[in-house]
Amino acid sequence: MTGTRSVGEDLHRLVDLRLRAVGQRYTRSRRALVDVLARADRPLTIAQILSRRRQLPQSSAYRNLVALEDADAIRRVVSGSDQTSRFELVEDLIGHHHHLVCSSCGAVEDFPPTRQLEQVMDRTMRDVARSSRFAPETHHVQLRGLCSSCA
Repeated sequence: MTGTRSVGEDLHRLVDLRLRAVGQRYTRSRRALVDVLARADRPLTIAQILSRRRQLPQSSAYRNLVALEDADAIRRVVSGSDQTSRFELVEDLIGHHHHLVCSSCGAVEDFPPTRQLEQVMDRTMRDVARSSRFAPETHHVQLRGLCSSCA
């Protein structure tokens, strides 16, 4: 998942529906946050989000990110030893992907799964279901290591 994603009205309609389902409105600030996250090629920290939309007040951004998270429109990705939160749109809105996480600086980068990786994960999920009383529904891979800047 490299490059810039486009933001379509279908995405905004889906986010609006999710917010309405939890009794929230799709405000201009929430739409701006969705725009920033949709155009990003990786999960973003609050500082990164605010640097891309300078007119958003920090306190408002936090509240709106929580509302979007409660509506299942975005998800929080916690990485690194500093436990810095990063935010991204949920997978059913932007597509299935995994993360490369730098164990030194905490940077997170998206990577698309190969068909071979997904087949292995599907087999593993079936094996887990067969050998336990756990019914896996989905998976997410985080590869931890050093990014090119820290290596």
